[in-house]
Amino acid sequence: MSVLFFSVPIALLLAFIFVVAFIWSTKKGQFDDLDTPAHKMLLEDEEYKPVDSSDNQNLDSNN
Repeated sequence: MSVLFFSVPIALLLAFIFVVAFIWSTKKGQFDDLDTPAHKMLLEDEEYKPVDSSDNQNLDSNN
């Protein structure tokens, strides 16, 4: 029974800390947009066009 006098206040204190941390993080915008960062890696960047070596030679000879 004496362990309850020790563990219940500690459990309540930890619960209070986690609730305060959750409220603080929601006010700071931590949970505003959960989907976009996960989808950004799937979006393609600008289309990559490999440079042809013959194009480089033609450019050098024109200068």
